[in-house]
Amino acid sequence: MRITNANICFSVFAPVTGLRAAARRVRRSNPAGQGYVGGVDDTGRDDDLTAQGRRGVLKKMLVLGAAAPLAGVLSGTRAAVAQPRMDLRSRAQAGLSSQQLAGQRVIFSYPGLTVPASLLQQISAGQAAGVIFFGGNISSDAQIASVIQQLRAAQQQSPVPSPLLLMTDQEGGLVRRLPGAPVLSEKQIGESADPPAAASDAGTGAGQNLAGVGMNVNLAPVLDVYYKTGNFIDQYQRSYSNDAQVVTACGQAFITAQQQTGVAATAKHFPGLGSATKSQNTDTGPVTLRVSLSGLRGKDEVPYPAAISAGVKLIMASWAIYPAFDATHPAGLSPAVVQGELRSRLGYQGVTITDAIEAGALAAFGGYGQRAVLAAQAGMDLLLCSAQDPAEGQAVVTALAGALDSGQLDSADFNAAVQRVTALRGTLH
Repeated sequence: MRITNANICFSVFAPVTGLRAAARRVRRSNPAGQGYVGGVDDTGRDDDLTAQGRRGVLKKMLVLGAAAPLAGVLSGTRAAVAQPRMDLRSRAQAGLSSQQLAGQRVIFSYPGLTVPASLLQQISAGQAAGVIFFGGNISSDAQIASVIQQLRAAQQQSPVPSPLLLMTDQEGGLVRRLPGAPVLSEKQIGESADPPAAASDAGTGAGQNLAGVGMNVNLAPVLDVYYKTGNFIDQYQRSYSNDAQVVTACGQAFITAQQQTGVAATAKHFPGLGSATKSQNTDTGPVTLRVSLSGLRGKDEVPYPAAISAGVKLIMASWAIYPAFDATHPAGLSPAVVQGELRSRLGYQGVTITDAIEAGALAAFGGYGQRAVLAAQAGMDLLLCSAQDPAEGQAVVTALAGALDSGQLDSADFNAAVQRVTALRGTLH
């Protein structure tokens, strides 16, 4: 769970006055990840009034401009839903190298407002599945829309026909990268008069917001059920409720509404970070959550069957250790959690994505490449490289390709993971 860097970016302006100081403390601890959002920009000007119209123009730009070469891909989107693109054996025979196959499992990141040439080259070489955006990558709607046009143009030069996964964290409240919807935090939604309706509105708003600038994946909603007021996940109002049923209803409503806009949703952080204390942060170091098996299944995991039934396209695993499942490996490195609990017991067949590969919780598991190989062995499909350095993603691609070539990673499992990711990409614009 990346409080300071990987998966979230706290807005400069909190929707709740009492949370502003907390947001400032988080931003000071991670200047590179800080974002601009919340309906008011850094000059105090209200941006939400013109956001919808502005984004409508940008969406047309994307369709008529750099997105035009995607016409062939987009026209086949419905067929891709019913029928996967060519299987991996065919793809390999078509000439994809191990590096290119590995790249289909890696999400890259970069610093600043300009995409580095090295990342554009990685994409055009067919060695990247997508990009995650942080507050430091975004100065305006027009700027990030232009960046996305660049990335899509690079993808058009690659041997891989599927659209890139273009993602950010737009949970709502303090955790937003773009101005505007959803303005309410998950906790505010959970405490509203009609939580499912408010969650549905938030999902629609988040999806339209991201789609308006060309993004197609949101790393939301958080499905953690908080145990104590003010604990790790509750202190920034990122959990809908301490009642698993409220979280279930809200999560399902958010996912359904957002995915109807064409933006994929990500349920996180499986099997749950709701029991983490205020100081238990996997971004900075190892976290062990000693919740019983009955506790995990009776509270933390309760929202997931409904999310799966709603068709959630991605699920993110946490980096905490759960001794009830595996006493030595964080969830995202544990076959018992990913393959046993999530896929076998809950029946999830969609895409799994790691939390940040550079998280402090993984310090004992080697470098970025070693961590990625362990995650792939555990059953994680996508590896999230969010250190805002393309070299991190390149190291992970190389490590995965080497492990595939050496037999350290099973080729059938590897191909199945790439097929799941490719199928997801085929449903998105």
